Amino acid sequence: MQRTFSAFVKNDYAKYPFLKAAIKHIQKLNLKIQDLTDPDNENILKRAQQRLEEAILDNIVSLDPQHVDIEIVSFPVAVTLAIATKDSFIKKRYALAEANRAYEELLLEPKEKIIQLAENFDWKIAVANDVSLPYDFAVSFVDYLRNTTHLKETRWKLANRMLSNGVVYLRLDDVTRLLKEEVRRHIEQRLDVQDLPVLPAKLIEIAEKMKKLVEETIGKPEREGFPTTITQTAFPPCIQSLYQAFTTGKHLSHIGRFTLTAFLANIGMPTESIIDLFKSFSDYSERMTRYQVEHIAGEKGSRTRYVPPKCETLKTHGICINPDELCQRIYHPLTYYRRKIQKIASQSHNGEE
Repeated sequence: MQRTFSAFVKNDYAKYPFLKAAIKHIQKLNLKIQDLTDPDNENILKRAQQRLEEAILDNIVSLDPQHVDIEIVSFPVAVTLAIATKDSFIKKRYALAEANRAYEELLLEPKEKIIQLAENFDWKIAVANDVSLPYDFAVSFVDYLRNTTHLKETRWKLANRMLSNGVVYLRLDDVTRLLKEEVRRHIEQRLDVQDLPVLPAKLIEIAEKMKKLVEETIGKPEREGFPTTITQTAFPPCIQSLYQAFTTGKHLSHIGRFTLTAFLANIGMPTESIIDLFKSFSDYSERMTRYQVEHIAGEKGSRTRYVPPKCETLKTHGICINPDELCQRIYHPLTYYRRKIQKIASQSHNGEE
C-alpha cells in the first residue's frame, strides 16, 4: 500500500514541524539550547513562547507563513519550554493545540499530500480506487485501531466500518481526524521527558511564566483565557453574523452551525444556553441537538472540546463576512475575541482613570 510522492518543502515544515523531514532540516541548523538567548535568535524564542501562550489560551496554535524559518525552529523550542514547565496540563494542552492546527491545515490538503503525511507516521494507506464505494482511502486496520483508542463515539467502532482484507475504508474527513489523533499522541510522546539538560535562565523564566498563566486560568470559568461574562460586542464580524442568523432562525450551513457552536462553547457559554439557540430552527431535535452540542463542547464522546475553524478556513467556506481592521491582524476567531475583550477592558480602565 505504500506510495511515494514528491518531497516536502519548507512551507510543509512550517505547517507540520513534527515531520521527520522537518526534524532533519532543524538538525542541520545545529542550533544549541544555549544559542537561544543570543540576540540573533530572539524572534525564535519569542515565537516559541507565543506558541505555548496560544495553546493555553486558545487551544490552537497559529501559523505565520511570512516567517517560515522562525516558524519551523520555534516548534522544538516550544516543546523544550513545555517540558521545562513540568506541568502535565501544559504538555497535554500544547500537544492538542498543535494537533488542532495540523487538523485545520490537513482539511485543505489534496489526497496525495494526506497520504504523504500519513506515511510520515508509517501508516499503510492508499487511495480507495473502487469508484462504486463512497470512500477516499484504504487504511490498515492496525493504524486505524491505534488512532481510535480514545475516540469513544459509536461511529469509530471497527464493527461500524467497512473492513476488507485487513484495510478499513474511510472518507477524507475521517482520515484527517485520525491524523489529528496521531499528531497529538506523537507530540505528547516528545513531551514525555523526565530530565532536561541545564537550561539558560531565560528559558526557565519563560517556563515559569507559562505555569503562572495556567494558574491564573485553569480550574476557573476563565480557564480558556476568557472572562465569565459573554461579551457579544467582542464577537468577530463572522460570529456576529452567524449569531444573528441563529437567533432569528435563518438557515445556516453545517460548517456555520459548527463554527458558532464551537466558538460559544470555547468562550464559556453554558451548553444549555447553546442548545436553546437551536430551538428557533425548523429542524430542531432536542435529542440530536444536545448530542451534537455536548460532543463539540467536549462533554461527551472523546471529551475533547472542538475549536472553531481558523479564519482561512472560514474564508474558504464563505463565512468570513465584513472583516474589520482587527481581522487583518489575527488568524482565528477565538484570538479576535480575546484581544477585543482585552481592548474593551483597557478602555474601561482608562475611562475610570
